[in-house]
Amino acid sequence: MSYAVIQLAGKQFKVAAGDSITVNKLPYEAGETFTVSDVLLVSSDSGTQVGTPLVAGATVTAKIESQGKGEKLRVATYKSKSRTRKVIGHRQLESVVSITAINA
Repeated sequence: MSYAVIQLAGKQFKVAAGDSITVNKLPYEAGETFTVSDVLLVSSDSGTQVGTPLVAGATVTAKIESQGKGEKLRVATYKSKSRTRKVIGHRQLESVVSITAINA
């Protein structure tokens, strides 16, 4: 089984072909295919390549499955002496990405 460690949207992910990951929103449309060139590590049956900091010539092909909002977070603030209470919500924009191929 081959896998790779990639850097996407400011975070690192361990991915294999066929995996689906959720990342912060990417500037692509749903159904669009793109390549990730920030590959930090590639492991396959023949061995493991560790980049310094990137593996030369390695790419990962991915496809945007959907764009949307994540789960709602509730944030509460309270100020003790003035008895001020405030509850707000936040939903992060997310992209669901499926990994199609690892090219090493």
